[in-house]
Amino acid sequence: MKEWLRAHAARVGRLVLVLGWLALPAGPAHAWGFFGHRLLNRLAVYTLPPEMLPFFKANIEYLTNNATRPDSRRTVVPTEAPRHFMDVDVYGDSALTRHGLPRAYADAVALVGGEDSLLRHGIVPWQVAKMKGQLTAAFQAGDTDRILYLAADLGHYVADACVPLHTTRNYNGQLTGQRGIHALWESRLPELQAADYDLLTGQAPYLEQPTEAAWAAVARAHAAVDSVFTMEKAVSGELAEDRKFSYEQRGNQTIRTYSREFSLAYHRRLGGQVERQLRYAARLIGAFWYTAWVDAGQPDLTGLDQQPSAAAQLAAAQESKAASAAPARALPGHDE
Repeated sequence: MKEWLRAHAARVGRLVLVLGWLALPAGPAHAWGFFGHRLLNRLAVYTLPPEMLPFFKANIEYLTNNATRPDSRRTVVPTEAPRHFMDVDVYGDSALTRHGLPRAYADAVALVGGEDSLLRHGIVPWQVAKMKGQLTAAFQAGDTDRILYLAADLGHYVADACVPLHTTRNYNGQLTGQRGIHALWESRLPELQAADYDLLTGQAPYLEQPTEAAWAAVARAHAAVDSVFTMEKAVSGELAEDRKFSYEQRGNQTIRTYSREFSLAYHRRLGGQVERQLRYAARLIGAFWYTAWVDAGQPDLTGLDQQPSAAAQLAAAQESKAASAAPARALPGHDE
């Protein structure tokens, strides 16, 4: 009876949390979409130990709302786009092993013949490792503004490393006649199904080798690429075109999107893949935050300012405004 009550309480708590996130507005289909990134940063807060939880929970809205900032920055920072992906298939699967691409960024640049070549095919695992070091330094400095800014951004890049379509040149199905699969897998499916997911993961672990953890996330995601494409083709072969797509109202716009029937059929065919990756990503984000704090000497966070400064909040608002005002333009990398 006690076990049933605990399980029931967990289900109820999970439903309440997720339903709150479902009210968040949808956004562009980069990475996990606005819904997914906000969900993941929020979930990651609950994976932290008691010494970190009060500080991060006090700033959970900041971490949630700013989870999408790196995607917004793509329109104004030319070097931003490559930070979100890595085309593993350009190099071959052996690139992910310790004997493949160097973990040190400078060594990788030298190996491929220049930074432009590396950027062309994405640098997400190096970006995650770099930002983990920056977050550790921010914890050491006791800089609240820097801690929160970096934690929000790091959560985004870690989440991106967990998306199968961020590990292939065929990132939107443009090479196989499956254009649109990017938004389908990482935005449409979570938006429709998240309320039924079991997303609570327990406390995040300390990462003994955080750089290797970033690469392992990419390897895990890349291993799922074949099923992402194969299952979509299978479901497309079973449903006529007029059943595959539908029109829905989003704000003041009517948009053409994958139908609920098709999306749910695809979701079932994937056998829980999206849910597993969401759980994995949420726990891994928390693990990177926790590891950065431990490596900084486990500073007492209760002695820090518990909210971002007015100057930091103003800077964030200005950055968001600049990104919104920037004209849409083609960027190198996964730009659809």
